[in-house]
Parts: sequence; structure tokens; C-alpha cells
Amino acid sequence: MTTTLLLNRCHYPVTALGPGVRAGIWVQGCTIACPGCVAVDTWAATPEAAVGVDAVMGWLSTLDGPVDGVTISGGEPFQQPQAVGALIREIRDWAGPGRLDVLVYSGYSLSRLRSRTHLSALVDLCDAVVTGPYVRARPDGGWLRGSSNQVLTPLTALGRERYGAESVEATRSGEPEAPLKAPRMQVSVEGGRVRMIGVPRRGDLDRAAEELRRAGIEIEGASWWS
Repeated sequence: MTTTLLLNRCHYPVTALGPGVRAGIWVQGCTIACPGCVAVDTWAATPEAAVGVDAVMGWLSTLDGPVDGVTISGGEPFQQPQAVGALIREIRDWAGPGRLDVLVYSGYSLSRLRSRTHLSALVDLCDAVVTGPYVRARPDGGWLRGSSNQVLTPLTALGRERYGAESVEATRSGEPEAPLKAPRMQVSVEGGRVRMIGVPRRGDLDRAAEELRRAGIEIEGASWWS
């Protein structure tokens, strides 16, 4: 039986949610509903969003270019632990041993995830996790974090290499051996829809919308204004 996942979208290439060139997977459904969330469109757990994990893997296998990692966000991935776990295992099988890392975002704290066996098992499948709710009053969390309360935790040797404190500091210092730094934001236009990918600082989205207006592109129904 095929495992199904509530899916919002997939995108490639993603360069703003982790080091290198990545595949981005956004799940659908989140009951945490952090005030100020930029992804309100991913909250509703609509049955129409259900797709087979094998379909996501089919998309991943068709990508024409490097895949340094996969970033899974949402929505809330840990509200679909069975499906997301199956997806990560399939990604591991597809990629084989090597240099592909899996980064997963969650609005839950790491201590809460670790306190539940089935969620802790999902944490263990990741190379790194960003955990904690978005808090609008504590913006500018730094590299890959939307607010300063959120925590970026490396979990494997590859995760520590790419997401550990020393790697982040080396990236900031511009040392030649530093890993690729993710930019803050990435703009994608798909089928007439403009998507902002990344972790914006306070005012970034409004500034981006203003630049698009100056270019003759009007933004309507933006999720961060909902």
C-alpha cells in the first residue's frame, strides 16, 4: 500500500533553505498556527492535497541538476510522522551514501519531539532540524531561523559539518573552505504565482512586494498578509 502525504508543493532548485542546491518539499497541514506565519496557505489539512510518497520520489528522480540536500517544511512535517518518515527513508535509498543532507523544519520544540517516541524516531532520520514556533516579537533569528527562539540542531556528522556552529561562523567569515551559505530569500514564479522561498527578516516580504510592484507585478492574496 502506498503511503500518502498531504503535500503543498515541491520546488527545485531551492537555494535559500540550507547550503547548496536543494530540493524543497512543503507539506500541507499545521494546527500550530503561529501568528505572523508567512505560510498560512499551508495550514489547512485538506484531503485534496494527498499524494503518494512514490509520486514525490518520482518528481525528485526527474530533477536535472545537483541535489546537495532536501529541505522539508510546511505546514508541520511532524504532524505527518509516518508519511514524512517514509519519505525520508525513500530519499535515503534514492540518494545512497554520499553528501545529500535532509533538513526538516518544525514548529514544535525539540524537547517536545524527543518526549514522544514516534516523533523522536523521525528526528533521528534527519541530518538537522530547525525547531520551535515562530514568534513575531522575536524576529531575525539568524541563519535559517525565522525568530530568535528557534533552534538549529545538527544531528549527524554531515549535519554538524553543514549546520554546526563552526560551519556557520566559517560561512560568515568567508573562509574558502566554508560551506555554501544559503541566501535569505529566493523568488520563484510558477504559473503566474510568485513564491518567496526562504526565511525573511522583518520587512523583507513587504520590500520584495514593493519591488515587484515597481516592475509592474501586483501581489494579491499573499499568504503573509492573511
